[in-house]
Amino acid sequence: MKISALASGSSGNCFYINNHGTGILVDVGISCKQVLDRLALLNENPTKIKGIFITHEHTDHIRGVDVLARKLNLPIFATKGTAKNCFLCSDENLINTIKDNEIVRLGGMEIQAFSKFHDAAQPVSYTIRNDKIISIITDIGHVCKNVIENVKESDMLIIESNHDLNMLETGPYPYFVKKRINSEVGHLSNLHSGLCVLEHARPRLKNVMLAHLSEINNTPELAFNTFNSLMKERIDVNPRVSLSLRWPTGLFSI
Repeated sequence: MKISALASGSSGNCFYINNHGTGILVDVGISCKQVLDRLALLNENPTKIKGIFITHEHTDHIRGVDVLARKLNLPIFATKGTAKNCFLCSDENLINTIKDNEIVRLGGMEIQAFSKFHDAAQPVSYTIRNDKIISIITDIGHVCKNVIENVKESDMLIIESNHDLNMLETGPYPYFVKKRINSEVGHLSNLHSGLCVLEHARPRLKNVMLAHLSEINNTPELAFNTFNSLMKERIDVNPRVSLSLRWPTGLFSI
């Protein structure tokens, strides 16, 4: 499998996975044009995409879904709660509701949704499997059992490293926003992201991509350094660590 973060952060999130010529997207929080332009930069043909998988209804995860799905005639997969609480697509025939732990099979991949804690109607994250396992885990308030189990099984992990606790506390956001971000239905800090992997990853984990970094309450250097400092405690786990930001990453192969 190959994977790229086409965008990651509060301004938009979109992840592309390709398995032997079949592609999927997890979230489309950027415009249709941006998706197509960024795929072109990677020399990836958008006609390879066979499905869109939505994590939850916040705008930075669904902004471009309607136009892209209709343009490429793509099925959209989302939980019933997500589909009910936002506008996904004017062509309702393209919307497919899925349940927690349901597996969708496309192009040799098994894409499985699992529930998480976030301030949304029925949020999920996704694990993608063939002979390897990729887990995309962002927008989580705390590390629940589902997150732990998927971290344990992953060969590649895309995990939220949203904020530095000190920057959040001393930053410009109103108190109620800070409280929401740091709550059990908010976002995972650099510290808690690193601790999650430190405590639960297994030696099979070879790649970690830190995602959904706040532009106000974090820096790439803080996220990267916090994670690597913590992982020094594990001599049996030594993943390649990268960052996903507002522009596309390269294609990672696992």
